[in-house]
Amino acid sequence: MKHIALVEDDQALRENYIAALNQHGYHVNAYASRADAERAFAMQLPDLAIIDIGLGEEMDGGFVLCQQLRNLSQTLPIIFFTARDNDVDTISGLRLGADDYLTKDISLLHLLARIGALFRRTEALQATPKTDDSMTVGDLFIDALRMKLTWQTQPIDLTVTEFWMLHAIVKHQGHVKSRQQLMDESQMVVDDTTITSHIKRIRKKFMSVDAQFDYIETVYGMGYRWKQY
Repeated sequence: MKHIALVEDDQALRENYIAALNQHGYHVNAYASRADAERAFAMQLPDLAIIDIGLGEEMDGGFVLCQQLRNLSQTLPIIFFTARDNDVDTISGLRLGADDYLTKDISLLHLLARIGALFRRTEALQATPKTDDSMTVGDLFIDALRMKLTWQTQPIDLTVTEFWMLHAIVKHQGHVKSRQQLMDESQMVVDDTTITSHIKRIRKKFMSVDAQFDYIETVYGMGYRWKQY
């Protein structure tokens, strides 16, 4: 049974989502504050975290908690689930390392679909491959089994979503991957702004070890591609 952590300060919403997720086979531990969640995460990490941005008096408490979780695990799936629907919050959340950003007006079926997609991607990493699923493209090495990659021998930590988006771009070097193809191969359903934010974050991580990095090209009106050597 998958263990989901729900960090939500509204008691009624918290109880509703606990009941709904339990009915669909998930074990849910819920927390009303950042402090409660921090204490629990210090002892044991969940399989997936759903975090509200505003927690009590902390307007951006969820952002802080996300940063702390990313320090504990680069691959733990994190979803921001909030009533705040604006581009600034969406981009901020994704830059902090969240895998998805959902507003509370979406349907339960939509939420379950996004949770299921994240779990399928993490389970794919844990499955034993029939063949070695690694590749080297110039200075880039990708180990899809362990979800590890290096650039110029330096490790780069990506979230689950970032990893599969990059993997989709690199495995057909020089070919343009449309935003729809990136969604299909990464098993996610997001808008263009979300994809753009993930790509910017990936570039930033590469540039932290190589300031001259420019191998992820934007093909305007079409998508993205990995520049051929």
